[in-house]
Parts: sequence; structure tokens; C-alpha cells
Amino acid sequence: MQPDNDTWISGFLLLRFSEEPELQPLIFGLFLSMYLITVFGNLLIILAVSSDPHLHTPMYFFLSNLSFVDICFTSTTIPKMLWNIQTQNKAITYEGCITQIYFFTLSAVLDVFLLTVMAYDRFVAICHPLHYTVIMNPWLCALLVLMSWIICLLNSLLQSLMVLRLSFCTNLEIPHFFCQLNQMIQLACSDTFLNNMVMYFAAVLMGGGPFTGVLYSYSKIVSCICGISSLQGKYKAFSTCASHLSVVSLFYCTMLGVYLSSAGTHSSHSSATASVMYTVVTPMLNPFIYSLRNKDIKRALKAFFVKQNTK
Repeated sequence: MQPDNDTWISGFLLLRFSEEPELQPLIFGLFLSMYLITVFGNLLIILAVSSDPHLHTPMYFFLSNLSFVDICFTSTTIPKMLWNIQTQNKAITYEGCITQIYFFTLSAVLDVFLLTVMAYDRFVAICHPLHYTVIMNPWLCALLVLMSWIICLLNSLLQSLMVLRLSFCTNLEIPHFFCQLNQMIQLACSDTFLNNMVMYFAAVLMGGGPFTGVLYSYSKIVSCICGISSLQGKYKAFSTCASHLSVVSLFYCTMLGVYLSSAGTHSSHSSATASVMYTVVTPMLNPFIYSLRNKDIKRALKAFFVKQNTK
């Protein structure tokens, strides 16, 4: 870590939430608990969907993919943070930082794409129920997920390669608990115009496009629900998309809160705290939102554990 731009950068320093030693065990325990709940909860969703043939439907196929991505999402950042707290070491290698940026960007954008695909699935189920099985056939479902993965993989690769062209000076402290793309660009002492252009263009394209799709799907869903005459029919139609709507609202509201807090304050601590909401809290809450009021998931899990106990 030398001031010369041409010198090889060996790594960066990730700042913690707090430098007070007495708070480190509390922070470690809190994030370890949230990480274990996130992994265990999302694994249960995947287990329930894969073990019950009745859940082999488009909605649960997309849900199991979302659960897998959420596990990857939190696993990209939290284990490294826990390791740094446990070893009292803030360092992360240059290669580790690039790798973290790649997988974090991949998981975050995949979350957005899958939530959009799930919104389309609910739109077809509510607005075109008689044609649902024909439209949402297994081939289309697999294609939607595959295309989401390909687009997100290419986007993450592009963003990571763009970071490799940057050179860094003496300030190698990242004011976050993980390597975030915009923080890395801000640390660079070379020209970052192209990086910023690519980053903001991708944010508008990968974020704005899917968000527009979600808004369009739910505008049509609301219109269809309003056209249902019976109150019971309206409730039944709304209940089929209530869980997804809750997850979408939580995800986008927390992300909006992060960027508003970043724009409204220059405090890195406030920005890092806000980032916890969509990087840790949202993936942790998703299994609870989808399972607490979902009789199919509960029945599948109960049947699985009963079957295991009878062996």
C-alpha cells in the first residue's frame, strides 16, 4: 500500500460499524444470528419446494430461486465481516474486494430481476387465470430465470472489469463493511468518468427497467381486482400476491432509504447502517413473509419432517 499509483495495491481496509472494543462481541453476535436465520430460513424454503410435488409450480420455482440468491447475497458480505471482527483485522485483499463486488452486484441485481419475474407471474395468475398454465409453462419459466442469470452475470463482469482499470493512491480505507462499487470508484485517483457512466447507466437500466415492470404488473393486478364483484373474490385474488408485494415493498423501500441517507448525509456510518437493511434484514425476513401465512409451505415442511422422523 504505497502512495505511488504504479505500485501494486495489495488490499484495502474495511471500516467497522464501531471502533469501540466492548461493542464488537455484540455486533458479532447480532450479525451471526441474522446470517444463520437468513441461511436456515431460505434453505427451508428451498427444501419445502423441492420435496413437495404440489409446490412444483411457477410461483414456487421463482421463490426457490429467490431464496438461493438471498443466501448468496448475504454470504457475499457477512462471513468476511464476521471474520474481520473475530480476528480484529480490517484488511481485505485486492482480489477479494473485486470478487466481493462481482458477487454482490450479481446477487443484488438478480434479486431485482427475480422479483420482477415473480410480479409478472402474479399478473398472469390474477388477470389471465384461465390461460395461466399455458402462458407460464415450464419452458418459459426456465427461460426467464436463465435470461436473468445471463444478464446479471454479464453486468457483474462488466462492472468488475471496469474497476480493474482504476489505480488507487494512499487512501485505501473503504468506509463500509464490504467492498461496494461506488465506494471503490470514489477511492480511485485515476479518471473515473467512464466508470461512473457505466455504473449509473447500468443502475438505470437494471434497476429502472425491472421496477417499471413491477409497477406495470401491479397496476394491472389492481385493475383486475377492482373489477371483481364479490368481496371474497377480491380478498382471494389479493392474498395470492400479498407476500410478493410485501417483499417488493420491503426491498425497494430499504434500497431507496440507503440512497436517500447517502445523499442526505456524508456520514459513512449512517450509510453502512442503512445498507444493512437490504443486504441482511430483507433476505432474513423473506422466508418469514412467504411462510407465516402460506399454508402450502407449512404443509410441505411438516410433511418433510414427519417423513424424516418415520425413517
